[in-house]
Amino acid sequence: MVENPVAGGFYFISDKFYSDFPDPFLMPNKAEEDGLEHNRPCYYAYLDSKTGLYWVIPISSKIEKYRKIAESKRKRYGRCDTILFGKVLGRNSAFLIQNMFPTTEEYFESQYINSKDGVPVRVDGAFERELGRSARKVIALVHKGQSGLIFPDVLTIEHKLGKTIKEISHE
Repeated sequence: MVENPVAGGFYFISDKFYSDFPDPFLMPNKAEEDGLEHNRPCYYAYLDSKTGLYWVIPISSKIEKYRKIAESKRKRYGRCDTILFGKVLGRNSAFLIQNMFPTTEEYFESQYINSKDGVPVRVDGAFERELGRSARKVIALVHKGQSGLIFPDVLTIEHKLGKTIKEISHE
């Protein structure tokens, strides 16, 4: 477990989260790929200051796949707030707000650290603000009843986590 995760950092989520909150639309953990250890997916952590929950946004290197999906959404709706593109360690990445979900620090397994300099991975400040705006907007729309923006059942997860937080805070 990562103690005191930092909003804006990148993390890997523990398998316990997936067993505690089974949802077919969560992106599954992949500890190995082609026989090699490779923690995936990696998540950008956005902290919801109203609830104290972290909303984690998976990143993907499949840029062309997600550019096509984002373009299709732009043509259909005039904009796309559910997929953003930014750089992680100098590489283009897709930030999949459409696959984000809420969690608490107990489910953060490890932090993504740059192996070259030992420093936690971050995005630049302007992109971090853009991610925050889009995440807040999508979360607000989901709370207002708009469906189809986020694939996992985030309201159920959020409700269960909210109960957990209340139980912990009353101990």
